[in-house]
Parts: sequence; structure tokens; C-alpha cells
Amino acid sequence: MTDQQCDVLDALEARAQRRNNRRALFRAFGAAAVAGGGLVALGMAVPAAAQSSVSDADILNFALNLEYLEAQFYHYAVFGTGLDNSLLTGTGAQGAVTGGRKVNFTDPVVQAYALEIAQDELAHVAFLRRTLASSAVSSPAIDVGTDPNGAFSSAARAAGLVGPGQSFDPYSSDENFLLGAFIFEDVGVTAYKGAAPLITNKTYTEAAAGILAVEAYHASIVRTTLYRKGIDTPALVDATEAISNARDSLDGPSDDDQGIRAIGDASNIVPLDGNGLAFSRTTGQVLNIVYLNNTAVAKGGFFPNGVNGNITMSAAN
Repeated sequence: MTDQQCDVLDALEARAQRRNNRRALFRAFGAAAVAGGGLVALGMAVPAAAQSSVSDADILNFALNLEYLEAQFYHYAVFGTGLDNSLLTGTGAQGAVTGGRKVNFTDPVVQAYALEIAQDELAHVAFLRRTLASSAVSSPAIDVGTDPNGAFSSAARAAGLVGPGQSFDPYSSDENFLLGAFIFEDVGVTAYKGAAPLITNKTYTEAAAGILAVEAYHASIVRTTLYRKGIDTPALVDATEAISNARDSLDGPSDDDQGIRAIGDASNIVPLDGNGLAFSRTTGQVLNIVYLNNTAVAKGGFFPNGVNGNITMSAAN
């Protein structure tokens, strides 16, 4: 084994050790996060006991709920409006979008990234709806607003980014937008990684793999931009670590999520496990986080009335 190969393995081991050192913090953080709200993350592995009753359409519809959330956030941030109603209809109760507005971007690079991601997320919604056809669920009620008691503010409060009674506004600046994007995109990769082995239809599996690749590109764009800005503004790096801690406090005892703080001399743009692989979340863990609750509930947080489809209950952690 060459010295370079040893260095790579040492770096992966350092990542694993870093997670081990944070486990006690996450356990203590969990109770506070539940009291004040959590942070959104996406992932779609289904618990083994439930796999036999979950169809390919159920899994894709679960993904569609999450794509509605992402697409609405980015569409408002870039264009100042939500998605056209023709992309929101389907089975289940259709709900309204709370909040959202256009970001007054000052960094043209961030603005260009935002436009690209908004277009991609819109395409994901349209693609999944075409694939599911008459089985597609409608968009549920979604909260992407800035009210002090709303989802973003509750999530940010749990992470310690704002104080009691204060609001978090992801539309107020380039940096806040990036943190909002980090909340959604960074863990979006886990959605399709978790879903891939559960889908039986080869065409659907290929589609999930294609979206996985796009979500990974998005996450890398957001993490890289925050890392670069964090060189001049270390508080941005601290904020990603706080968001990461909050997500980990809601999705169970495992410590997988990572912010962007450098590990030794290496950046941490790509969050991996000790084997250099991305991790997965179960549907229950995902709903814990988007509902801002670590118990078994059917609604809350970014989905005030719950998601549509047959996968709606979060897990009891």
C-alpha cells in the first residue's frame, strides 16, 4: 500500500472518529431539538418490517412529496412564486403553500446556482408525476415561510441559529438562502440511495439513480459554496454543523450527518461513512425530521397536515 493510499484511509478513519466524538452531544441535543423543532432532511429507505406492504408507486410518491417541498422553496426563492397548479394536483388532499418569497441575490454565482437548482427540482416534480401518471399524489400543505412559529424558524431555533421568538428567513440574503438549501439538498442524496434497493421495477430504479446523481451535484454545489464563503465568515461553517447536529438529534441514535467543517487539512465537501459511501435514512426517519418530531406522528413542521400517499408516519426514536 502506498503512502498516498494510507493517507486516504487515515482520512476516512478520521471522519469516523469525528462522528464517534460527537455522539454524546447528539444524545443531549435530541431533547432540546424536539422541544423547539428540528431540521429537514430527505431520505427514503423503508424499515424492513414494512417493505412487504410498500409498492414502487408508494416509494415514488413519498419522493414526490419531498420534491414538492424542495421545488416550492427554490421556485419562490428564484422567481417569487410557487409552482403552477397544473403540477400540484393528484390523489389525496391538495394543500396550500405558506410563505416563500424572492431572494434579492447579491452574489451572481449564487443566483445562477439557485436558478439551475430551481429548474432541476421543477423537472423532478414533473418527471415523477409523469412516471406515476394517475397514481401521483397531489401536493400537500407545505410551510416554507418565515413566521417565528413556522417550520424554518422552529428548525433554526432547535439548531441554535435564532433565539426564542425570533424567525429565520432563508430569503433574506445569499448566505441564508444557502443555509436553507443546505437543509434540503445536503441530505437529499440519502433519499434515492435509500430507495434504490427497495424498488423492483428496473425503469423506476434507473429513474431514482438519475435523480440521486442530480441531488448529489446540488449538495456539492451548496456545500462547496458555503465552504468557500465560510473561509471569510466562519459562522457559516458553524451554522452547518448546528444544522447537522439538529438533524442527527431527530433521526435516531446513529451519527451520520455532517456539516462542512474541515477534517484536518482536508475539506469535508462530501459527507461519507468510513467506507467512503453516502448513507441512507428510513422513511420514518425522514418524516421525523420534516415533521420536526422524533416520535411517531403523522404531520407537522414543513408538512403541517402530513404528506400524501401510503407512507405518512414518522418513527418513534
